[in-house]
Amino acid sequence: MLRIIFTERDLTKVRLAATPDPLWEITNSLDRLQTRRGRWAYANWYRSTQEALTEDRDLHAMVTDLLLPLFPRAAYFPDFLTPPAALDGLDAGIEAILATPQERVTSELKTLALVHRAPVFGKRLASGEMRGELGAALRTYYQKVIEPQDDNIQEAVEGDRQLRSRALVRGGVDKLLKSYWPLMRWHYPVLEVQYPYDRTLHLGGRGLLLSPSYFCWHYPVALADDDLPPMLSYPLLHKVEGDADPERPSTAALLGTTRAAVLQATSEGLTTGEIAKRVGIGAPTASHHLTVLRDSGLIASQRKQTSMLHILTPLGAALLRQKPRPR
Repeated sequence: MLRIIFTERDLTKVRLAATPDPLWEITNSLDRLQTRRGRWAYANWYRSTQEALTEDRDLHAMVTDLLLPLFPRAAYFPDFLTPPAALDGLDAGIEAILATPQERVTSELKTLALVHRAPVFGKRLASGEMRGELGAALRTYYQKVIEPQDDNIQEAVEGDRQLRSRALVRGGVDKLLKSYWPLMRWHYPVLEVQYPYDRTLHLGGRGLLLSPSYFCWHYPVALADDDLPPMLSYPLLHKVEGDADPERPSTAALLGTTRAAVLQATSEGLTTGEIAKRVGIGAPTASHHLTVLRDSGLIASQRKQTSMLHILTPLGAALLRQKPRPR
């Protein structure tokens, strides 16, 4: 759980990015390539990307030898790779990376080495010798892997923008932050965010940037360094890629009556035992259904003291909101 502590001044400095950050899209998409989690939501993209990597040996080598070592699926990756300047476009972001002081690059690569194998080219990158090569790699990857998804990205971002804008108009920043449930839970002065480990971030009057990301999956990602401008790259709701059926069956039809009831129960943030009691099934049966729902990306589970708490993901919440279309 990430706990973000607000002051009253921070409430006046909450910002919502109008467009996805291109460097965060690169970062999050590289994460998608390294895991099967959520792959169904990116099925067409994953397939086309694998084809491109197979057919283009230079692209494959660039991703394997340069990008993946810098963006590993680990508890940490260097913050200098996602500078805030990228909100002004990919070129501005790459220029900021190229201009990062050597001392900072060296320090962050040392931190990376504590949780993952350090890139063999670390010293050359820090010295500036490989910065141009990295910039070219990021630009090529974006053009060949991210840009082909532009229509899907814009559709998802527009849907999210409408949702957040309505909340902001109806109730200001308080309503905006509450609109992120179940991804985040807002109760002034704390914004609790689904996160892979416990962490507390004090905004201290700096405000918070909320940046939507098409390739972000399951939970938001924040910068590791608390002294950097606070931001969250958060996931968007996804449709199943390649699903051409215009009719939307009910949740019970998709999941089965019992599993749908279990999913509904997680909207309240309950333990396994509480869900079993609520649905009227045994704890082992509830545990089985929860495992399936979690593996499908519909719920997330967090340990709270001696119990496991189950809550909806944005995808699970979207599924519960679906209503079957009339025939």
